[in-house]
Amino acid sequence: MGAELKHLAFDEITNDFMTPEAQDLVNKAKALTPVLADLARKTEQDGEISAEIVKRISDEGLFRILQPKRWGGSALDPRVFYRCQMAIAEGCMSTAWMYGVVGVHFWQLGLFSEKAQEEVWGDDPSTLIASTYMPVGKAEAVEGGYRFSGHWRFSTGVKHCKWIFLGGLVPDEETGMKHVTFLLPRSDFKIVENWDVLGLRGTGTHDIIVDDVFVPDYRTNETNNNTDEACPGRVKNTDSLYRIPFAQVFQRAVSTACIGALDGAIAAFRKRSAEHVGAHGSATANDVSAQMAVTDAMMLTDQLKLVLSRNYQEVSDYAARGEQMPVEARLFHRAQSAYVAKSCAEKVNELMRVCAASGTFKDNPVERFFRDLNQARGHIANNADAYIRAHGAVMLGLPNQDPFV
Repeated sequence: MGAELKHLAFDEITNDFMTPEAQDLVNKAKALTPVLADLARKTEQDGEISAEIVKRISDEGLFRILQPKRWGGSALDPRVFYRCQMAIAEGCMSTAWMYGVVGVHFWQLGLFSEKAQEEVWGDDPSTLIASTYMPVGKAEAVEGGYRFSGHWRFSTGVKHCKWIFLGGLVPDEETGMKHVTFLLPRSDFKIVENWDVLGLRGTGTHDIIVDDVFVPDYRTNETNNNTDEACPGRVKNTDSLYRIPFAQVFQRAVSTACIGALDGAIAAFRKRSAEHVGAHGSATANDVSAQMAVTDAMMLTDQLKLVLSRNYQEVSDYAARGEQMPVEARLFHRAQSAYVAKSCAEKVNELMRVCAASGTFKDNPVERFFRDLNQARGHIANNADAYIRAHGAVMLGLPNQDPFV
């Protein structure tokens, strides 16, 4: 059987990471919530977050929470970043999704070579980087680097970014193939604007095409290799934040917005229910199903926030000690992260149901959150059933089959 899971006790969970700087950043994110809510329908219609909002998020320092301090970033605990993401999502989940995906890149670039960091941040440390990590890129080793080509889907917020992380496979003597992240400038890739989907419509998550460009070795990073040799940026970025494995940071970037979005849906549902009287003369506030749905959803977000905080304290503690978290715990965290999208979608589905027919009109914000949360379940990192099964298999004595943990 798999090893026993051990977690921090309740009284071991602290809020020491919430420094005055951290609280100021969270307050700035919360101040954006009503602004983003007012713009949410336009953001959907435009198919992307406005340049003005992206600039405001950048100017407030919110993108740079996980960036190394020597580049002007805050290098704060991931919990600060994710609290900001949840606050943004209460107003607009599309904006929060883009914020989460693009924001973690400020952490990831800190693992790359010094030369790569200088190329991206040397003139402007606030430069944004997009991504799509699917390992579909074709890389041919040449002197000093690789010839690189491919067609990727799902690059969130790419039109706002000057650089991009792209996934590819490179031959490896030990494993056969290894997943590598390639860093390319805007001049080396083409954006195919084709994002027209059910939810998260404002994220501008377009396709990317690269046609036989040269990527030098120093602009590559072995995605799932957490050794010092594979993460040369640690030579100068010595904070333990940069010792956290890639999957443990990124997996929450595409699930945490769901928590804030459900909170946003709850707030919208409460406001609507307090005012709405149905065609048959019955107030929604008096509907037993509505009463149960709102509290059920509130209980869930409360629980998910506690688990998020506890898990990241465990992650940060392991990184600070320079130790690797046991595989059982890493798999459990991954399953819990993916479960966020599944469970939040289930709760917003019930809120939407008790809105009844009139609630399906576009002037009901719950309708937008409903589509956004169900869209979020489609991301591979939010495939809860797959990751719950992967953890369960290990707990029953079978080998780990998830290469990302």
